[in-house]
Amino acid sequence: MSKSVQATGPGGESARTRHIRSCRVGAERSRRPVSKHPRRSFATPLRQAQRLLKTNGRTLQERSSMARIGFIGLGNMGGGMAANLAKAGHDVRAFDLSADALSRAKAAGCLTVADAVEAASGAQAVVTMLPAGAHVAQVYGDALFDAVDTGAVLIDCSTIDVDTARAVAEAARAKGLHAVDAPVSGGIAAANAGALTFMVGGSDAAFAKAEPFLSDMGKAVIHAGASGAGQAAKMCNNMLLSASMIATCEAFALAEKLGLNPQTFYDISSVSSGQCWSMTSYCPVAGVGPETPADRGYQGGFAAALMLKDLRLAMQAAAGAGADTPMGARAAELYARFVEDGHAATDFSGIIQTLRQGAA
Repeated sequence: MSKSVQATGPGGESARTRHIRSCRVGAERSRRPVSKHPRRSFATPLRQAQRLLKTNGRTLQERSSMARIGFIGLGNMGGGMAANLAKAGHDVRAFDLSADALSRAKAAGCLTVADAVEAASGAQAVVTMLPAGAHVAQVYGDALFDAVDTGAVLIDCSTIDVDTARAVAEAARAKGLHAVDAPVSGGIAAANAGALTFMVGGSDAAFAKAEPFLSDMGKAVIHAGASGAGQAAKMCNNMLLSASMIATCEAFALAEKLGLNPQTFYDISSVSSGQCWSMTSYCPVAGVGPETPADRGYQGGFAAALMLKDLRLAMQAAAGAGADTPMGARAAELYARFVEDGHAATDFSGIIQTLRQGAA
């Protein structure tokens, strides 16, 4: 065989060519780093350090946003709200007339104080959660206006009449203070879970100062408009809620009377045109839909007496505005009767019990 003729392998490659290629590959491999994980061994610590610096930077920024907050009114709603502010890292100075409420606030991380003036002194924000407009006007006039520093924001989360909310805000502005009315929707469970909705009335500047604190207590913070708009939104919302709950209770009571299984009716209406929040989120029938106060004997929810309070505020506002609210007026009548019959502390969905009796 002549030298010009070389043995070939598969694909026609000569033995010499294969040998040269093999040597080149071996040389390339010999120049590679010995480490089995060359990139990971050097880059991973760098990435870890970068993440650590980023986390520390974020933590420092969050700590710098913590504030001293005065909280006045630690009832069923206020107690959970104050606890969430403390959980968020704020320095919460809490006051209530109830010793039990103060004990619960202390256990939740708040610093309890002797009076409203002490709660408000040196605070960047003061939150009030009080029973009625008269209490709000008194606490603001007798304590808060003179106790807080200029630049503080006053956040009233009580449900009160629009006129008082506007008067308090105007008095605050006259003293160089920011004030908002920020009533809530969601009930006790949402207050404890930090999942409230806040409807806020006040100037843009006041809202901007109040919003970070409200966000630590809720899932939604909505600027409704000028001072008093938060209260207007709350009363209109609850008037609608009361009427829809009564209608939902009537429908279930009638369905039962006609022999229709409550679960079957729920399965149909919850995906049909009758669907509403009172049915699918707060069903008044035990064992149907998600867990609600109906499953707990109509306890631990939104008391009928509070619903009646909101309805009366709505009727007062309607009369002042010349608005026609026949459904709201009828709901107010029915809840007044329900409360008078001894159900003031019963959840408002418990009115189905009265309607069932009427359908019998």
